[in-house]
This record gives sequence, C-alpha cells and structure tokens, in this order.
Amino acid sequence: MKQLVLDMGLAKGPSLSNFCVGPNAAALDHLQLWLGQPGKAGTARSPVPTYLWGPGGCGKSHLLRAVSSALQGQGQRVGWLDATTSVADEFDATWAAVLMDDVHAFDVAQQQAAFNWFVNAQTQQIAVLAAGSLPPADLKLRDDLRTRLGWGHVFALQTLDDTQRREVLRASAQTRGIALSDEVMDFMLTRFSRDLGSLMELLDLMDGYALQTQRAITIPLIKTMMDNA
Repeated sequence: MKQLVLDMGLAKGPSLSNFCVGPNAAALDHLQLWLGQPGKAGTARSPVPTYLWGPGGCGKSHLLRAVSSALQGQGQRVGWLDATTSVADEFDATWAAVLMDDVHAFDVAQQQAAFNWFVNAQTQQIAVLAAGSLPPADLKLRDDLRTRLGWGHVFALQTLDDTQRREVLRASAQTRGIALSDEVMDFMLTRFSRDLGSLMELLDLMDGYALQTQRAITIPLIKTMMDNA
C-alpha cells in the first residue's frame, strides 16, 4: 500500500494548461502568446525579456518550468539557471530561450553567469525569461544584471486567497467527478501546505486512493491514506 500511495502522489509536470491562473491571467496570456503555436519549431518569438516576481507559492517557478517543458516538447533546447546551479553551462546560441529562476538568491558566480547569458542572448536575439521574489528595482544584484531584468515585460504575480483556492479545488474535483465537502476542504487548508501546487498534488493523491479503496473522500479516508503513506 505504501508504494501504491507514493506512486499516486507523484506530481504531474508543470504546464501552462495546469497552471491555476487566479489573478495572474495577464502573465499566463503573455507566455502563451510568446510560445506561439505548438509544434512550430521555427515560430518567431519576441527576444524582449520577461520577468515574473512574487511571493513563494504564486506560481512563477511553475510558469518557467512549463515554458521549458513546452519548448523541449517542440524539440528545442533551453538554458536553465537557478539558485541551486553550482556550475552554469556555457552559453549556447542554439537555445530557444534562457530561463533563470530564483534570481533574488543568485550568488556572485551565478550573477556573473546570468549576466553573461543575458548579454549573449541579447546579441543572438534570444529571449530571457526570469523569476524572483522581488521587483527588479529591489533585487540585491549587480546593477547591470538588475537593470536588464527590469527593462522588458514585468509581471507581479499574486498568490490565491482562500476563497480562490477553494474555487480551484472544487472545480478540479468536479472535473474528476468528485464532490469535496466544505469539511474536507477545511481539513486540507488547515492540515497541509496551503500553496496551490501542493494542494493539487494532494487532490491527485486523494482521488487515486479513493478509487483504489472504493471509498468517498472524507477526513477519515485522508487520515488513513496518510497513515499508510
């Protein structure tokens, strides 16, 4: 049962279609327009950089990874740099885009790599899509990198409030033929991580476990599921 529960709980990869948009429709629309029509590897894309910023759980990393996945699904390659990257790759002119996540946490070496990538990307007319927790002007980064991050499209993302989280959870459950009671949603929002990505993973897990055990989704079922995880 433990392995079964863990398998059910594997997260689906981020995509633009499974992004819970809430108040962030402008950023999603922009990225969908930038990506163009799927399958057209030669689609001309604007080289103007895009910067997403907002608090943890607002979906900025989800969107960057969704763009990366979409481009790779079209057979294209991307450059990826985040705060966990120990040694950055050399810039590659064949990249379809340069993606940089958690730029607010870049150390000196990562900032140098990011600046190098940015300059080369601008020369090659390749777009840079980046994300951080702060608006460009407030980033504690070297000036030449900070100003470049802020000169293109900038979107401030917002986290969903509890009402919006409940609406998204209820709608997602309904598409699966599940009725989530207010009691169950109260339990989910008070006993588990409140960011929407984690809540959607929990819903996946609950759905699979309920189907496997042929039981309705209730608080006792959730407790039993977690005891067996």
